[in-house]
Amino acid sequence: MSTYHEVRRLAENLTPDEQMRLIEDLFSSIRQRLTVTPKPKRSILELRGLGKEIWNGIDAQEYVNQERDSWNG
Repeated sequence: MSTYHEVRRLAENLTPDEQMRLIEDLFSSIRQRLTVTPKPKRSILELRGLGKEIWNGIDAQEYVNQERDSWNG
């Protein structure tokens, strides 16, 4: 039997007040760990080159000109 199932079985034997206290304590502990351990920052540079194959064979200036022309109707 896994530790999770053992703990759950034990928690089910607690009174409702004790169960609520356990939930509050666990929630507080988890929240503290989440705020203490910040997520690693991501860099916009990680996106560099993403989707570059879509632009193969397309002249950048010609594309921009076509887009600008489409704005005028």
